[in-house]
Amino acid sequence: MERSGPGMNILMVGDVFGSPGRRCLKSLLPGLRQRLSLDLVVVNGENASGGLGISTRVAQEIFSYGANVITTGNHVWRQRDLVPLLEDEPRLLRPANYPPDAPGKGWALAETKSGRRVGVINLEGRVFMNPLEDPFRVADEILAGPLRKLKVILVDMHGEATSEKQALGRYLDGRVSAVLGTHTHVPTADERILTGGTAYQTDVGFTGPVESVIGMDPKTATHRLRTFRPKPFKVAAGPAALGATLVSVDPETGKATRIERIYERLD
Repeated sequence: MERSGPGMNILMVGDVFGSPGRRCLKSLLPGLRQRLSLDLVVVNGENASGGLGISTRVAQEIFSYGANVITTGNHVWRQRDLVPLLEDEPRLLRPANYPPDAPGKGWALAETKSGRRVGVINLEGRVFMNPLEDPFRVADEILAGPLRKLKVILVDMHGEATSEKQALGRYLDGRVSAVLGTHTHVPTADERILTGGTAYQTDVGFTGPVESVIGMDPKTATHRLRTFRPKPFKVAAGPAALGATLVSVDPETGKATRIERIYERLD
């Protein structure tokens, strides 16, 4: 799992879930940076605070572990103290297709240690989710606007429906370096490079407790599903694992040259 060469290596880490997910980042990310010769790390922090949202303290914690950009999703507003940081920290994103007056922004200009610039776009799906702005149109606007001069661009598509994610991947093929899905916490085995040179995967998976139901304590999750009665949300205990996807990109063309699923367990 060692990488080297003239290309740019970008790691997208799937939804970090609670303290088990944060422990994985703290313990495993430094080693991955070295072994995979990573130029940039994007982390979805959607569920990093107790499994629901991300707080200011936790966002700063994730940055300290080596994340260059943090993306989010439909739980971005769960932790109220995050709003000032969203407004002041350009490396922390909320989905770009929220209404224009929402705090923060949905795209970032990141820079690698070598000085190369990389664009990151955070979008949220609408199928089975919130009735937001059209992510296809919003992506067009960002690509024609603030990121128009960039070659290397990664898109985090935070969505429920496989069809919507695949459609966005095809729609942006050849215009961005990668379209990687988040939100379902279950990694898909469809990683590929599309015909136009865009790396694609429907869902990267998640970073959190292994013996769980998408991060939740199994008994709690089963009770909620069997009875449709509320029960306090509980993050699962036990061993955890880091789920991510590695994309290698030719920085001169912005085309992806390799995509690979990464899974590392922390017992």
